Amino acid sequence: MLSPAQIADKYVTVGKTKANLPAVKMFVLALFAGFFIAIAGASATIASCMADNPSVSRLINSLIFPAGLVMVVLAGSELFTGNCLIVISVLKKEISMLKYLKCLLIVYIGNLLGSVLMAFLFVYGHTPDLYGGKLAEVLVSTASAKTSLGFSDAFIRGILCNFLVCIAVWITIGASNGVDKVIGLYPPIFVFVLGGYEHCVANMFYIPAGIFAASEYSLASDGLNWGSFFIKNLLPVTLGNIIGGAVLVACGYWFAYLTKNKDDKKKTK
Repeated sequence: MLSPAQIADKYVTVGKTKANLPAVKMFVLALFAGFFIAIAGASATIASCMADNPSVSRLINSLIFPAGLVMVVLAGSELFTGNCLIVISVLKKEISMLKYLKCLLIVYIGNLLGSVLMAFLFVYGHTPDLYGGKLAEVLVSTASAKTSLGFSDAFIRGILCNFLVCIAVWITIGASNGVDKVIGLYPPIFVFVLGGYEHCVANMFYIPAGIFAASEYSLASDGLNWGSFFIKNLLPVTLGNIIGGAVLVACGYWFAYLTKNKDDKKKTK
């Protein structure tokens, strides 16, 4: 297992490699990440429907959802929230800010399309028929709750979420094998789901799935539509995720491990 300082040094190269991927390959890998997170969200929702107690339901959800990041890390893909860490490579002047932003944009669009496609297949394959249609009701309820959050609540929950997601990614960079990566990433993702924090890519599945389910199963969904998805949830959550990952984790670790203090500067003179 690498030390935190070694992880910071290694991620400079990792971030540079990610940002220099050809756009088409970056987009395809982003589609995969959207698929992985959506499948994990779908599976966690299916399992949580088995419990009537809300606390037990959330616990089950928290235990299963980390499978999404396991697939992202071990199978190879590009996830917007984790890629917020690439700003470390910008700060070390290995890539430009423009290249970083271009990378985030391509990955974001790929994650969005992958997640929405999976939501479409999930609903119109009629998986929500499970439990006598209760799963469809849960999908709509979950999506409605997310689009009913106030801007500040969604923003703050986005910060907390991606702080934990990027800590999970950070740990995996220091792990030497797949088992260690899974063990390392599991607790932060478990905690973020248990806390009810907001992940923009997960919401790219949850909310479209609720919209599709409301239409396909003729369920009441006041205020749940594509406009509320993009404006009331995805916008504040994405901004919060950027702050939590790029500012708190990436800039924090860059400052702690990759900048020289006054004593170091004196020694080099």
